[in-house]
Amino acid sequence: MDKQQRFARVVLNGFYAYFAEFENITLAARTRFEQAEWASMQDISSQRIDIYKETVMHTLGVARQIAGEQIEDLSFWAGTRSLYAGLVQGMTNFEIAETFYNSIFNSHFGHRSIRNDYAFVFSPQGDVPPVDMGRVVNHYRVGDNLAQAFTQLLEDYAFNIPYEDLGRDVTSIVGAIDRHLATRFDMNQPDLELQVLEHHFFRNKASYIVGRLYAAGEQMPFVLPLLHNDSQTNPAAYVDAFLFGPDQVSLLFSFTRSYFMVDASIPSQYVLFLQQLMPKKEISEIYSAIGHFRHGKTYFYRTSTRHIRSTEDQFIVAPGIKGMVMAVFTLPSYEYVFKIIKDRFTPPKEVTHQIVKDKYHLVKRWDRAGRMADTQEFNNLVFDASRFSDELMAELSATCPSQLRINGRALIIKHCYVERRMNPLNLYLQDATDDEVNEVMNDYGNAIKELAAANIFPGDMLLKNFGVTRHGRVVFYDYDEIEPLLDCQFRRIPPPRDEMDEMSDQPWYSVGPKDIFPEEFRLFFSGNARARAAFDAQHADLYDADFWIGLQDKLRSGFVEDFYPYPRRVRFSRRQELA
Repeated sequence: MDKQQRFARVVLNGFYAYFAEFENITLAARTRFEQAEWASMQDISSQRIDIYKETVMHTLGVARQIAGEQIEDLSFWAGTRSLYAGLVQGMTNFEIAETFYNSIFNSHFGHRSIRNDYAFVFSPQGDVPPVDMGRVVNHYRVGDNLAQAFTQLLEDYAFNIPYEDLGRDVTSIVGAIDRHLATRFDMNQPDLELQVLEHHFFRNKASYIVGRLYAAGEQMPFVLPLLHNDSQTNPAAYVDAFLFGPDQVSLLFSFTRSYFMVDASIPSQYVLFLQQLMPKKEISEIYSAIGHFRHGKTYFYRTSTRHIRSTEDQFIVAPGIKGMVMAVFTLPSYEYVFKIIKDRFTPPKEVTHQIVKDKYHLVKRWDRAGRMADTQEFNNLVFDASRFSDELMAELSATCPSQLRINGRALIIKHCYVERRMNPLNLYLQDATDDEVNEVMNDYGNAIKELAAANIFPGDMLLKNFGVTRHGRVVFYDYDEIEPLLDCQFRRIPPPRDEMDEMSDQPWYSVGPKDIFPEEFRLFFSGNARARAAFDAQHADLYDADFWIGLQDKLRSGFVEDFYPYPRRVRFSRRQELA
């Protein structure tokens, strides 16, 4: 076996080791759910994120020993790429394996020189394996007995703890279908069946069964959320709701939520099935949602490259108030924004480039509680300079010149983040009706509270730092000042000692670096009276230091909050209905 063959084999063995460890950690989620070990569930979620980089760096170290000086020779990489492509040909997870090879290449070259000749910018096997979803989907014939089909489904997906009341849960499911689907989907079709992905999806304190009602080529996506009753003496699981339709399922798989733990032995087939349930959901986001965020990034790069090549509109400065830390631009025809850390920060910002990067890395490891946008981080991203508007080029040249490099027609951005474009909350409020203002400010307050319950303090809570999704949900997307809530010191402003204190434009009290005074949060709405009034009416408790201190006490006690990715109004009653 020559050097190139050994090199390719080492990379593949590294991938095998990574994928096996990924699956081992994922499989542990089932036990954590059954035993209600919620803090441990959070720990293994973070652990699973870390193992990718750890395995890449270990594999690269071995590969460097094999290649020697040839590791710098791009023709050597071209040869190993060809050999590696042959080794992964026909694998059910070849796309993940190719991304792993890319990570080895990029880790050595610092994301420079990446070309399809040396790495898998585009796959010779296509973006995903051929459709073969039958290998990951279970089928249940409905016939004339819907209750029996769901009973069998739940029995097949049972845990090592019993159901609290299986009959009650099945009755609730059938009742929800009768109430909500009668006019939307024909439940009397003779070939009707339940098609369900073979394994549970775990996240936070819940498990989800994901599938669809299917007949005659028509479908109705559905999800069954299952919760643990948290009983020490009689632990049991129960069905909490029946979610249906692409929008409800899409919210479950939102880019604002942490990644699922699911035993997806053939990731592509899970992704393809889920994409059929949620046609508007980007495949890159679905890969990320099931934990393969690195390949989600690869897929995003491929689709974005194709989109940019197929369009002619120009990149422009993103609408909204300019930030003090980031320069933000977008392509009007594409639903994403690109964020570059500025060279210098406008006072009073006192962060550094590294601090900002660390904050963004932290976001991936946290439970985002459905309130923080996921991001993709890129180095040496290449654009056609002619596609950038004059205004944008002037803005980038003035704010972040160290991050730009011109090479002929190519504009190379050395480092940037990419995330879903949303309507900034401050802009949304400008044209909102009074009812819409009340609703969105209520959700803004809920977003702050839910982040806090997940041990996240947003820091800068200005309205411009929050966006509104297409589902009308308020999401935070400015991370340079986020802190673990437990690291914060919440205080009340002491009363002035005398008239001189009261008249002073400087604090008459000491302020530590971690001190936060919730009374000052009112300043975030000073320019919008309607927003202020709506917020005060619904979330005035956020101005009270005791509210925040109480949350900290709960977190220190080990409490893990429930984050429901669906409205509370759709939850089932757990009381047995009387005949």
